[in-house]
Amino acid sequence: MLLSTVLLSTMHVLVRYVSADLHPFVVVFFRNLFGLIVLIPLLLKHGIGALVTQQPFLYALRIAIGLCAMLSWFYALSKVPVSNATALSFSSTIFATLSAWLFLKERMRIRRWVAIIVGLLGVVVVLRPGMEGFNRYALLVIASAATWGISITIVKKLSRTDNTITIVAWMSIGLSILSFWPALIVWEWPTATQFGILLLIGGLASGGHFCMTNALRIGDMAAVMSVDFFRLIWAAILGYLLFRDVLDAGTVLGAGIIFASAWYIVVRETKLEKEARVKGPEGQGR
Repeated sequence: MLLSTVLLSTMHVLVRYVSADLHPFVVVFFRNLFGLIVLIPLLLKHGIGALVTQQPFLYALRIAIGLCAMLSWFYALSKVPVSNATALSFSSTIFATLSAWLFLKERMRIRRWVAIIVGLLGVVVVLRPGMEGFNRYALLVIASAATWGISITIVKKLSRTDNTITIVAWMSIGLSILSFWPALIVWEWPTATQFGILLLIGGLASGGHFCMTNALRIGDMAAVMSVDFFRLIWAAILGYLLFRDVLDAGTVLGAGIIFASAWYIVVRETKLEKEARVKGPEGQGR
């Protein structure tokens, strides 16, 4: 998980760097294209059967929502310091919890509601609406976190019937196709240097998500996700070295509040899932 935070933070910084001369929508397309290319050997290994699903509508919905999340996130990275965007991105867990309550009818107790409210207050601290440091493009990060939270909820529902390969494969295929059209509107061919950076972005993204997936598979979720805060540290260091972005105290405070809230939600969900498994069917639905 620690390696994942390094890879993903580096990828985000490179997105901002290359977006100075290349439209973020073009960057999104190549990131998805290279992600799909990396996935092809896995698809060939498992065959066409890996794409069989009984829930095509949910996949289409997830791909559309995922594209919105990715377009808004990459565009925001071209306008917002990476450390600020990273701080706000921690709120995706909060939005995922709200989404699960709305669409999956998951039960919410008072402590989780308090955690959500506290986390949203942290978002306000980072945004600082009405103050001199307010960056309107940071609202795109919130939009990305919210739509990504809905996407996570859809994955929860899909995982009840489909395996991981099917879910990842359809997402990669769908995003590669759909992201081409917004990129086409602002199309410009990357230079040789930019193309190399785009290749690196694709590799870092795939490597980062691979490391995170394996960390969550073999480790305790609460313990693993506690390491995610290092993304802010790497983003602050790289952002300062490359762009002279300074991480201010308000952003650190807001990020800490958001992360603590999100981490508590993860800890709470993990605890209830363990209790439900121990108790059996009668322990479900808590």
